[in-house]
Amino acid sequence: MSVADRRAGRAPAVRSAGAEGLVAVFARLKVALLRNGLRQSGGRLAAFVVSLVVVVLLAAGQVLGLVLLRGEGRDAATLVVLLTGVLALGWAVLPLFFPSGDETLDPSRLVMLPLRPRPLVRALLVASLVGIGPLFALCLLVGSVLAVAHGAAGVAVGVVAVPLALLICVALARSVATANVRLLTSRKGRDLAVLSGLVIAVGIQFVNFGAQRIGQAGGLSALEPAADVVRWLPAASAIGAVDSASVGAHGRAALQLLVSAVALGGLLWWWQAGLSKLMTAPDGSTIAAAEPSRSSRAKGDGSGPSRLGRLLPEGRTRTVMGRSLRYVLRDPKTKGAWITSLAVGLIVPVINAVQGAGSVYFACFAPALLGMQMFNQFGQDTSAFWMVAQTISTPRDAYGELRARALALAVVTVPYTLLVGALTAGLLDAWGSLTGVAAVSLALLGGMLGTGALASAFFPYSIPQEGGFKNVAPGQGGLAMLSALGGMVGSVVVAAPVIVLTVVVTVSDHGSLWLVVPVGAVYGVFVAWAGLRLAAARTAVRLPEILAAVGKG
Repeated sequence: MSVADRRAGRAPAVRSAGAEGLVAVFARLKVALLRNGLRQSGGRLAAFVVSLVVVVLLAAGQVLGLVLLRGEGRDAATLVVLLTGVLALGWAVLPLFFPSGDETLDPSRLVMLPLRPRPLVRALLVASLVGIGPLFALCLLVGSVLAVAHGAAGVAVGVVAVPLALLICVALARSVATANVRLLTSRKGRDLAVLSGLVIAVGIQFVNFGAQRIGQAGGLSALEPAADVVRWLPAASAIGAVDSASVGAHGRAALQLLVSAVALGGLLWWWQAGLSKLMTAPDGSTIAAAEPSRSSRAKGDGSGPSRLGRLLPEGRTRTVMGRSLRYVLRDPKTKGAWITSLAVGLIVPVINAVQGAGSVYFACFAPALLGMQMFNQFGQDTSAFWMVAQTISTPRDAYGELRARALALAVVTVPYTLLVGALTAGLLDAWGSLTGVAAVSLALLGGMLGTGALASAFFPYSIPQEGGFKNVAPGQGGLAMLSALGGMVGSVVVAAPVIVLTVVVTVSDHGSLWLVVPVGAVYGVFVAWAGLRLAAARTAVRLPEILAAVGKG
């Protein structure tokens, strides 16, 4: 046999062995990453074990619950189809909010290796099946099939539907991560990670609202129109095919499986195209950094106050307020905390008002949540607090610093609180109680500002800049909890006189309730001033301790 013949005969085998070897290498790499990550610390190992136990118990409970639905007919099919649709949606958005949850989600680390996109897709797809997330998804899909599979045809389709739906979920997560890898590794990506708490909070509210609506409608029949649409969307169409085959609609089952199969092929093609672009396109970050930004060209040399700064009082107040407001716009964790507070403070009263079971006083959630931003004011400065400390030599300087930070928070919180209160009162048609809500909210906000300043002086802690979900440095968790709980209880106690006055006036004479508004405003300003004064005296003498506490992250 000639050399050319031997090469021609052996080349396919070599390529096949290379592709198979690459799959094994990436599978072992994923296991090694998990193992080495758990070896870093005992706390991480404990967290992984607890997470694994919780997920296994939850998955077992879901499988048991879905099996118990077997025989419920239309209701079981509706539920499993919608659950699969939600599962696929979760896998689609998971990389956007948890980019650091899996080290292998960033394919840019592989661009320097001599790997082709097609075998790399297969290897990464297999590696993606290792982990807690795929295990949970597999259990849910198996339980869904067990709930609706009847007869030999249903079981046969279920055997195909489970791996098909699982692969769609994994490929969806990978393709989304690859298409947005530049975003996920940038500051905007870190912003998305921090905002995951907002997504969870909003999702819980809508799930609660939907569950109550289902109960009022008399069961899962209210969801059947939505399920009829979702059962034709991948990966829910694969589970829908099991139900179709079980009832004898074999043609519809085949078509639904085809929809999922085509979707999987399209996702793999999109993923491969994204990898090809990532491995061949230049990184334009240095080019963009070398060019002068449009914002800097528009502002000139950057000297002088901005438009917002011109509206603020001159002196230290303007500087500190401007810095605090820039933190809200630019610092990922500060931005995430603010947006979460703004959203939840609006969603809680509005959702309850729409349901007709809420109270107009639920609007007080807004000042309570936003007032929490006053706590640990120096922690957001981290080790850069030393520059702030250089400007503080007397209690008067400390008071000016804290007052400006409180004013920056009040500039946003006061109008927002009144807006939420008016919206809630309008939805409940309880305009007469709006004045009471305003009085209590202003007093509560004043108490939060005062106690927050005291907590910042007595219980400062560091906020790590790295890690989207670590808001407290190791060893300072108890300090942060003491600061938050103590401040919340203290602010309610401080605002108690206005709360009691509002209740008394409401019970005795509802028509004069408007009189408590100026009382609440004046009282809120007074307690905020008193808290800032006390905190300033302690801040001025505790600057070294505060710097040591906030500089640990």
